[in-house]
Amino acid sequence: MIKITHDDFDVNAMISKARTPKMGALVTFIGTVRDDGMDMLQFEVYEEVAITELEAIEAEAFGKFEIESVDVIHRVGDLLVGENILLIIVGAGHRKAAFDACEYILERIKESVPIWKKEIGESGERWIPGEAYNS
Repeated sequence: MIKITHDDFDVNAMISKARTPKMGALVTFIGTVRDDGMDMLQFEVYEEVAITELEAIEAEAFGKFEIESVDVIHRVGDLLVGENILLIIVGAGHRKAAFDACEYILERIKESVPIWKKEIGESGERWIPGEAYNS
């Protein structure tokens, strides 16, 4: 499943849904808004292109690693400290493939998915320069 949403997601429910009897490993990455002196992060997305790119990254991961499943959920909008931003779940028969694929997917998202973030706090607002997505 590939999804971009304004709504929070239930990590445990998503993990339960992703499990299958063929999996010996289920690796998750949960990105959250950290407290580093700002009040919130604002995420903006070019949704059509982002979904297409996420689907391409998913296909790449299936081509490069021996994995069973990939789920990616990314939130957009205004997110407060402690809130979930990104969930990646990779299921595989073996842990190495699951870990490697999860890291690959995360790095590819940062490189090419058109999602941008802005820090908002007492000292003002600033867009985070650099990668298409920088977390």
